[in-house]
Amino acid sequence: MDQPPKSLREAESSSSKAGSPPPSAVANESKGERRTKKSILREYAEAIVIAMILAFTIRVFVVQAFKIPSGSMIPSLLIGDHILVNKLAYGLQWPEECHFDLSFPPVTCYSSSMLTNFEKPQRGDIIVFRFPEDEEKDFIKRIVGLPGDTIQIRNKVVYVNRNPLKDTAYTQRIDPGIIEGRINPRDNFGPVTIPSDSYFVMGDNRDQSLDSRFWGYVQEHKIKGRAFLVYWSWKGKGAWTEWIRWSRIGTIIQ
Repeated sequence: MDQPPKSLREAESSSSKAGSPPPSAVANESKGERRTKKSILREYAEAIVIAMILAFTIRVFVVQAFKIPSGSMIPSLLIGDHILVNKLAYGLQWPEECHFDLSFPPVTCYSSSMLTNFEKPQRGDIIVFRFPEDEEKDFIKRIVGLPGDTIQIRNKVVYVNRNPLKDTAYTQRIDPGIIEGRINPRDNFGPVTIPSDSYFVMGDNRDQSLDSRFWGYVQEHKIKGRAFLVYWSWKGKGAWTEWIRWSRIGTIIQ
């Protein structure tokens, strides 16, 4: 069988070699791909870490979301309302008495001090605070009495400094019965004078609220912020078309 001339075979061989990248080029390309993958992973990791730090910072210093689990603030707040609390309402707070845990958020703080004061809590404000009897829990109530005020309740009527509190626009009393103060402080309480840096709080659902009538005052450094917005409201029962309370979404809390 005839074979191609030697010069032709050499030409084909050199052409084949010219079309294939040298081994060093392939290795460098592979390293480049690995570096690209590593840089992408690092970018994602950095973005996640930065996002978590920002979320934690906003939650601690600016605004925090809460869900209403009970009916103690009906009719102002309903079970299933999801609310936002302004943590800058009274000033810039610095967290104190903090404990670390393997969870999110990784830090739980049980108190705070004011770095800068904007204003003092006012009567009528709806606030979130650490429950005095169990500081692992957050409570939400309305401020009724300020430091130095004298509070008394007679037959369900709240008196502040001997004047009846005008609260019918935002409260409800569903039990017509009256309980004597020596049995239960719900309907007859006090008089008491509120200490400095403390507040007397009550639920708007007056007959079904565990509040300052039962466990005392809220200290100012235990206040987390003032509720200002309902951003979501979930009823979750009845006809499925009624599970979401659309009319409450975006409601400003008064």
